[in-house]
Amino acid sequence: MAASLQLEFLDLRHFGAHDLRALLDEESELWRDRLHWDYRSSANLLLQYVDSHLLVGYVAMEQGRVCGYTFCVQERGKAIVGDVFATRSPEAITPFPVVEKKLLNHLLETLLHTPGIERMEAQLLLHSHGDHRVSFESAGFKVFPRLFLELDLSVATDEIEVPASGQPILNGALQMRRWRDTDFEAATHLIAAAYRGHIDSEINDQYRSAVGASRFLHNIVRFPGCGQFETEASWVVVEPRTGELQAIMLCSRISPQVGHVTQVCVMPSLRRHHVGQQLLEVGAQCLRLLGCDSVTLTVTEANHEAVELYQKMGYRTRHGFDAMLWTARS
Repeated sequence: MAASLQLEFLDLRHFGAHDLRALLDEESELWRDRLHWDYRSSANLLLQYVDSHLLVGYVAMEQGRVCGYTFCVQERGKAIVGDVFATRSPEAITPFPVVEKKLLNHLLETLLHTPGIERMEAQLLLHSHGDHRVSFESAGFKVFPRLFLELDLSVATDEIEVPASGQPILNGALQMRRWRDTDFEAATHLIAAAYRGHIDSEINDQYRSAVGASRFLHNIVRFPGCGQFETEASWVVVEPRTGELQAIMLCSRISPQVGHVTQVCVMPSLRRHHVGQQLLEVGAQCLRLLGCDSVTLTVTEANHEAVELYQKMGYRTRHGFDAMLWTARS
């Protein structure tokens, strides 16, 4: 009997956290090994949602055992494919790429036939470039290669002094200070303005409006969507007279020794004044002082200017992955 015929695909809503815990534990180990990312908090949050029986998705079963899963989140005409993963256990009969492909095909077919969905997005950070390109392109998605970059903080580099909060920059025209909770609302407007017409706003429509940016910030500042938010390493640039935000750089900690830049954006009028680079340098030094050995970030490969800056600063590619987009009009 062919291996694929031994697989059964069931609705995720028929399962609970106890059914998927072992699989999520295995996946968390892969996040740690491949990306230096402690995924356990995100996995625990996902298991809570599984127990709510509200997520759309599928579970793959092989000889009565859970061997893979996929899920998506739906909101206001949009579906976000959150993940797909199949066990790498040598005891599995069906190779994991086959299981993951079939899981994705089941999910995408369901979504394509779900009334009211106008947009679908996916960023499968754990999976390498091209792993699932065929499944998504066959369903009509556009694919955007992205990079996961890492800066080694443990090697000898020119250390910069962490400025006092309120440090003047650009000949005193602006000030740099640490992030405050009260910056949240202003940051949503800054993100929408900074990403207007940017390729990343095509990939992620949360960048297109203050309302969308609010949901994005909520996920990275108040939830473990990108690790544990690190206030001490997150900085903003303000216009001293009005207090208006001109740039932000937010960091989290994705494991005890690894920091992550979750967001860096600068008002268009300040680009090419090295404001973003100064923020990144300060953030890296703060993370070093907080005990981190490295800092990571993600960038769209087609954003050549940003990629060039990060490489100039010493970031190196650790991993490549894909972002995918489908719209009803494409």
